[in-house]
Amino acid sequence: MKHLWITLALLLPGVWAQAQGDTLKYRVTLRDKAQTEYSLQRPEEFLSAKALERRARQGIAVDSTDLPVCRTYINKVKELGARVVVTGKWENFITVSCNDTTVMDAVAALPFVRSVEQVWKVSASALTPKADKRDSLVNQPAIHPDSIYGTAITQIAMSHGDELHKAGFRGEGMTIAVIDAGYHNVDRITAMRNIRIRGTRDFVEPGSDIYAKGSHGMSVLSCMAMNMPNVMTGTAPEASYWLLRSEDERSEQPVEQDYWAAAVEFADSVGVDVLNTSLGYYVYDDPAQNLRLRDLDGQHQLMSRQASRIADKGMILVCSAGNAGMESWKKITTPGDADNVLTVGAIDKRGVLAPFSSIGNTQDGRIKPDVVAVGLGSDVMRTNGNTGHANGTSFASPILCGMVACLWQACPDLTAKEVIALVRRVGDRADCPDNIYGYGVPDLWKALQEYRSAR
Repeated sequence: MKHLWITLALLLPGVWAQAQGDTLKYRVTLRDKAQTEYSLQRPEEFLSAKALERRARQGIAVDSTDLPVCRTYINKVKELGARVVVTGKWENFITVSCNDTTVMDAVAALPFVRSVEQVWKVSASALTPKADKRDSLVNQPAIHPDSIYGTAITQIAMSHGDELHKAGFRGEGMTIAVIDAGYHNVDRITAMRNIRIRGTRDFVEPGSDIYAKGSHGMSVLSCMAMNMPNVMTGTAPEASYWLLRSEDERSEQPVEQDYWAAAVEFADSVGVDVLNTSLGYYVYDDPAQNLRLRDLDGQHQLMSRQASRIADKGMILVCSAGNAGMESWKKITTPGDADNVLTVGAIDKRGVLAPFSSIGNTQDGRIKPDVVAVGLGSDVMRTNGNTGHANGTSFASPILCGMVACLWQACPDLTAKEVIALVRRVGDRADCPDNIYGYGVPDLWKALQEYRSAR
């Protein structure tokens, strides 16, 4: 994620203990789920009631990708000496930790294994844990008696999200998953005490204090979830939130895509409606693993394949386009190249493109980014408990994401894919979309009127 942030024991994936002492991790992709103990006729055994209701409401059938990874296969891999880190049922993989290459050769030879790929490598010295240190708190944010939004009013009003709020659509009943890095001090910042947090999960270091990790996720969350009138109100102040960590800020390696995939499936399993991720990848610590432009087809990377399935499960993914616009790469980053997602570029509060905002298109010719929102001078919370500003598509994404959740609250009979199409249609450049602004700044109040007029 280093190029994306300019400033600032159910059988569910990601619940297994993190291996200690190993310097190598591998993604083991499986051939099938032939020995599963689960049945598509009993989906309540592996999906929550809310996840099933969401599928039923949108006419989505539970299929084989919803079945958990076969426990029999997991056990056979473990018996050989590899330690399970996470699993992914949609792409049918097991991520394991193991230093013994002979063990991994034996894993690769198992009849149900399709492929084995190294996704993480560090030196032994890098395994020494570092104590988490909290930033000091001030908790004296500026008061703005003229606006419940504080200075954040502009980034919401540009898409008329404030009009949705006035009409009573503030995210009530919607559940948003934030998949990011740490959520530093969210539990101690007084201005964030009204945020409706359903739970947390760390897929990088299971069981860690997610509120003592990095601050990127905290600032991202604030764009949507803040509910402190006259200090800052976010774009979905009455939604509920799951805070999930998949980004390991200590390094940049493909295993973070495995963590992210596990987080997405966890979100699905607990009934999340909308996901925001302000993460994206194209360069890694090992240059041999870097993306190539021809890889931006929505299918080459695990993260993009996973993202492209999200709407098929009845959820909406809103993600950042990336901050490579001033670099030689220039293009969007994964999972922003995925199909059926809303990839968000950055503008300033005058509607001018932020120079760092990544551009499209995808390798297969799809328009990207899809839309744009304020990502230059975005209003956010800081780890000291005061408001401030930050730059990056990392913040344009959640600003838009919260408003999309409010729109869907207002249009509950639309499917995820119908909401995505509607948001694109109401962009101010929808008549002539391009690969810089996409469909432009969406007018979400106009979207609601279009929805109502069609009924």
